[in-house]
Amino acid sequence: MSISISSLTFSHHPQNSNLGISESSPRISWRFSGTTKNWTQASYELEITPASGVPKTFIVSSEESVLVPWPEDEAKLESREQVSVRVRTTGTDGTRTEWSESVDVEVGLLGREDWTAKMVAGERRVNENGSLRPTLFMKAFQVEKEIKKARLYITAYGVYEASINGEKVGNEVLAPGWTSYKHRLTYETHDVTSLLRKGENGIGVEVADGWYCGRLGFNGGRRFIYGDRLAVLAQLEIEFEDGESVTVGSDESWMSGVGPRISSEIYDGETYDASLESSRGEEKWSAVEILDFPSVLLLAPEGPPIRKVETLKPKEIFRSPSNKVIVDFGQNLVGWVRLHVQGPKGHKITLTHTEVLEHGEVATRPLRDCKAVDSLILSGSPITWEPKFTFHGFRYVQIDNWPSSTGQPIPEDLEGVVIHTDMERTGWFECSESQVNQLHKNITWGMRGNFVGIPTDCPQRDERLGWTGDIQVFAPTANYLYDTSGMLSSWLKDLALEQVKDFKGVVPQVVPNVIDPILNTPQAVWGDVAVITPWTMYNSFGDIEFLKNQYGSMTSWVSAVPRAKDSLLWDPNTHQLGDWLDPSAPPEEPANGKTDPHFIANAYLTYITSLLATISKILEKSSEEQEKYKKEAEELLLEFRNNYITPSGRLAPDTMTSLSLALTFHLFPTTTQSQLAGARLAHLVRASRFRIATGFAGTPLVCPALTMTGHEQIAYRMLLEKRCPSWLYTVSMGATTMWERWDSMLPDGTINPGSMTSFNHYALGAVGEWLHSTVGGISQESSSIGWKVIRFAPVPGGTITWAKTSHLGPYGLISCEWKIEGGRFRMVIQVPPNSRGVVKLPGKTEVIEVGSGEYEDECSWEEDKAWPPKAILDPFSQLQEGDGEL
Repeated sequence: MSISISSLTFSHHPQNSNLGISESSPRISWRFSGTTKNWTQASYELEITPASGVPKTFIVSSEESVLVPWPEDEAKLESREQVSVRVRTTGTDGTRTEWSESVDVEVGLLGREDWTAKMVAGERRVNENGSLRPTLFMKAFQVEKEIKKARLYITAYGVYEASINGEKVGNEVLAPGWTSYKHRLTYETHDVTSLLRKGENGIGVEVADGWYCGRLGFNGGRRFIYGDRLAVLAQLEIEFEDGESVTVGSDESWMSGVGPRISSEIYDGETYDASLESSRGEEKWSAVEILDFPSVLLLAPEGPPIRKVETLKPKEIFRSPSNKVIVDFGQNLVGWVRLHVQGPKGHKITLTHTEVLEHGEVATRPLRDCKAVDSLILSGSPITWEPKFTFHGFRYVQIDNWPSSTGQPIPEDLEGVVIHTDMERTGWFECSESQVNQLHKNITWGMRGNFVGIPTDCPQRDERLGWTGDIQVFAPTANYLYDTSGMLSSWLKDLALEQVKDFKGVVPQVVPNVIDPILNTPQAVWGDVAVITPWTMYNSFGDIEFLKNQYGSMTSWVSAVPRAKDSLLWDPNTHQLGDWLDPSAPPEEPANGKTDPHFIANAYLTYITSLLATISKILEKSSEEQEKYKKEAEELLLEFRNNYITPSGRLAPDTMTSLSLALTFHLFPTTTQSQLAGARLAHLVRASRFRIATGFAGTPLVCPALTMTGHEQIAYRMLLEKRCPSWLYTVSMGATTMWERWDSMLPDGTINPGSMTSFNHYALGAVGEWLHSTVGGISQESSSIGWKVIRFAPVPGGTITWAKTSHLGPYGLISCEWKIEGGRFRMVIQVPPNSRGVVKLPGKTEVIEVGSGEYEDECSWEEDKAWPPKAILDPFSQLQEGDGEL
């Protein structure tokens, strides 16, 4: 199959999302499709066509096809400027691709001088619950000429939805999303040409609390963290066919009022009174108030917005033991319910959203101080309604007071609307074990529900915050499954701003930070996101800008770590979250696990300092700076070894987490010690009867640590364990997302007594990286960045007889599929054009280098006599039937 260009993108913007970008010299990337063997790009031609219609072509001799620079001879783009770009490439064999499809890219408003609109606020109306009543803004205007094009640049204090002539603008929800509003506020650009008409026109904007004014945080939270006024900044620019233009910007001439939406909050839900939908007279509107123009950075988004991405129909509608109507959507999702209903005027329907049932009833206790209730008051006419400015994490919905003879809806009356940041899906996995497949689905759904504007811990209770430790451990899995580059690039910039400007170099535990500053003490694992996650992004997407942009954040964090006296190690008197939610920790003491939290902190500190030394070299920092971090890393490693490693390779403490950290961070002095540590880890797993004994810090690393030391069958046996605590225990209990605790639900169906119990938390799903790399067989070669060189090396084990995984990387589609049958191991791989692969068959030492293309290979296969591994059982323990057995 000949080589072709399958997509053309700019910086980290999704394909076909290039309206209103903030880069005046956007970097350009293209992916390839085709299976021609050993095809490598030798040069490329960029054709850039401005609005004048006269194209310019730039020919560059280069193998690069990912984030190539804007041509030096081409002027930087200015605000509002639009160009069309296409590319074709020539291979080292002389073959040339066809031109790609032309892709338009348009710059937004780059400077404050481009804004003539004003930030306008309406009257402040406070509801009984303390929230602000959503505010409507409107402006009527005339259009007298033929329109060529029109753009709406818009943002808000709060979350908003805009309309022109009654038609919704764009397909985003909860815009402009959540950034660190003290430092950065994003605006959106919309092409609204088709919504305008000659004659009378009207623009309307509704704004609700969202993250700007709404209640955020646990223990009651706080309101008005960023401000206490709902406001909008909107600039509609219309260009006519005769070359003239006009701007309709928010200013003193705009009016404000209220509509049928009584209240709408992130945590507590939305109340809508459809009987108030009747037309409003002019007397219902009042003048707006002009606020100061935003003093923070006002910029275009780097990544995709939040959108509705899917709808689900009810799986079942039934009555609970207390005769409540409950709807089961069959999937723990994030979003809301759309209703199709008719009933008497004034009739009120309420929907209570929960993730699980307990004793057959909706379980609201895990929501803590979060109501998660939507209410619809009917008008007497048929209505299709869904909330706009809230979201819930739920599988089950209790519906009270449904207006029908049975008191309950039919499936056609309801739809579950799924929302998340609309990232491109890039990773897939499947194998012969159905429960492992469900585990992978749970990992994916858990990520979807917690990537709503920012990477959050959970989507359902009074939290939903950007916990830094969670994304630090999960980012490698996330980056395989979805293109997170734009979203996490933006989030990391917020992290750096808050860390440096607000916390003197200490990384907040949540970003954007909304919790009490007294809680933001330096924390290993969580704070280490400042170094590890930019490194993960650099490796996943091949963009050195992740390192450049975050380097100051990295060095500030390493400098801010409190040190012990006369030592580079952590101050032992600091409080550490440690191996958070180790299953041995008491329900109300999730930090009180088996592993010394300062061991974890010092292992991480040694690792991140070594990473920083590597990064300073990559960025070509001064020789003095490079030497500083290299020396610190060497001294830390020596101190760590002296404090924690015995000559035989035993560790103090001796736990699954400690051994996994020391092995994967390469902290042992000798190979012999590493092998002994691997054997000790395998022993601990067998002694635990293959049940997991790690929390947030250890879980991502335990299977890789076992595999790298030759104990892959122990890793598979742990993966396939079904008793609590284990990955498949959650699956056997009917989970459809990852849980916060290994035992969020106990075997008898009751909910863990701890007050912090979520059924949608992605951190423990970090095992996904091991599923992709070891079971599926796809990872990057150690020297590669951005998937330039792919390693195909599946390590079969357990009862899994086939697996397949694929990843849509920067160069194109990568895939690996293998099967064991009839004493043979067979594998089929695909290497995208302009990249290379290294292939290692199981049981073989030989590594084969290949270029692009599809390849098949096979070898003989003998069943591993180490399977199934045996548990180490204590004859005096009170064992349950089947303990230690599959």
